[in-house]
Amino acid sequence: MMNVSQTMETEEDLLTRLHIKFYHPQQNCKGLYGLLPLGNRSRHSADDPLRLGRDAQACTFSLVDAKVSRKQLALFAYRTPHSQDMLFTIQNLSQRGRLSVNSSSLDYLERMDLPDKALIRFGEYEMLIIRESGEAKGSFEVEFEVLAVPPSRETCMCVTSTTAVMDTGSCTMQSFQPEQTGLGPLETDETLIFNL
Repeated sequence: MMNVSQTMETEEDLLTRLHIKFYHPQQNCKGLYGLLPLGNRSRHSADDPLRLGRDAQACTFSLVDAKVSRKQLALFAYRTPHSQDMLFTIQNLSQRGRLSVNSSSLDYLERMDLPDKALIRFGEYEMLIIRESGEAKGSFEVEFEVLAVPPSRETCMCVTSTTAVMDTGSCTMQSFQPEQTGLGPLETDETLIFNL
């Protein structure tokens, strides 16, 4: 007969970890990440969605930015019968703006599976989410970080309808137009600019 303590998840179980790395063009002059536990790992139950948005009461994590939707996005953990890995889907919770995941755009309440490395964009934010596999089934960890440069530039995960990578492997993004920044979360026409 198995002891109950042998079947429960223990502190030694390796947890799946989501590394969430943020970038915003004005992050140095605004306290956008003041409510995020930067540099600390936080543990979350796998059966509860992880919500991110402006509303600290409705969301698991909050951004201090009036241009972010009250509830911007949610991450849901799941497993499949054929794999021991904990996987994640992302859902757009914003009625005012689109969310892009690598080269795919999500409208309100649309969701999709997250690959192991995903570039998420909403408004002027870029979020790089990297999943690190673990053994635990009931919970996962989240770790937040702020990047000095846009992850799209660093990783060249540029989002367009026709993505091309030049021999240099570098790319730059067209900046957001000033008239669009005051309107709240809006999808922009993103274009690659290559230095030839």
